Amino acid sequence: MDKTFRAKAAAICDDKIAKKGEGVGLSFYAFFANRNDRPELLFEVAEWWIKTHRLDHFEKAVKIREMLRSGA
Repeated sequence: MDKTFRAKAAAICDDKIAKKGEGVGLSFYAFFANRNDRPELLFEVAEWWIKTHRLDHFEKAVKIREMLRSGA
């Protein structure tokens, strides 16, 4: 994933955490609008989430934010 998307996704995590607390979970779908206008990016993020890191469907936003910021 490119740095711009990583920053956007981390900001979405920050927003979810601010609104719902440190224990809030999210799926990779949280990073996309209901209308998917960038299917290639969706598949790239899905592969990062599912295949590369073997994450559950829902993960703690805090964990995902740190992974994104660390470059994982």
